[in-house]
Amino acid sequence: MWKRSRYGWDREGGMARAAGMGQTSVMTDSDDPTHEFETALWRWTPEPPAKGSWHFVTIDGEAADAIRALGFERRMLGGARGFGAVRLRASVNGVPFETSAFPQKESGGYLLPVKAAVRKAAGVGEGDLVTIGLWA
Repeated sequence: MWKRSRYGWDREGGMARAAGMGQTSVMTDSDDPTHEFETALWRWTPEPPAKGSWHFVTIDGEAADAIRALGFERRMLGGARGFGAVRLRASVNGVPFETSAFPQKESGGYLLPVKAAVRKAAGVGEGDLVTIGLWA
């Protein structure tokens, strides 16, 4: 069972780990996300000579408002993170993981990074429409 703590989500007394990082998480019917929506998975690649790329989904609307409120609550409790990031539990097509959502000025919402292990477990890639679950 997952429980919200001051610093994030705890499972059976310990911090949860991202998918593919040595711990399998199973969601149950009683553990439904507070927000669920469909959006496209996209990739950001820096200009050369930098290497690498990152995959994200954009969170806006009510889900972004809930993340903003969660971040405010944590700041008031002394659990603030850098860059306005908000630690949360998420899922991509039902694959759960923990990460931080980062504020995005352009949309007024948040960016949710999706690691390779999560993409692989969910069977998704750049441009795919995915179902995002958030516990915020």
